[in-house]
Amino acid sequence: MGACFALAAATGLFIFYIQPDASDLAPHRSKLDQLLERRDTIHDNLRDLRFEYRAGKYSESDFETMKNSMEMEAAMVLAEIDQVTDSMTRRPRGPKSAAQRGAS
Repeated sequence: MGACFALAAATGLFIFYIQPDASDLAPHRSKLDQLLERRDTIHDNLRDLRFEYRAGKYSESDFETMKNSMEMEAAMVLAEIDQVTDSMTRRPRGPKSAAQRGAS
């Protein structure tokens, strides 16, 4: 009898007092959204790196190494963005209809 009461109490607490995680309610982000966010983050990091270099926090060789690394990462992200947007804008290739054959 005590086990049934404990189980009922635990179920009641779970239903009425445990709040869902905010990430469970957030809409899922698309691959493009994730890539655009990553691109913006890299841009911000490059801007901060340039500022810190000018402030004297990094030597020129360290600055160049980090800058080149971030620029390579940015180039890869931009290439992925191009791939994603190209795949979103491509039309399916199927047999042409009679109207399309006549227009060609």
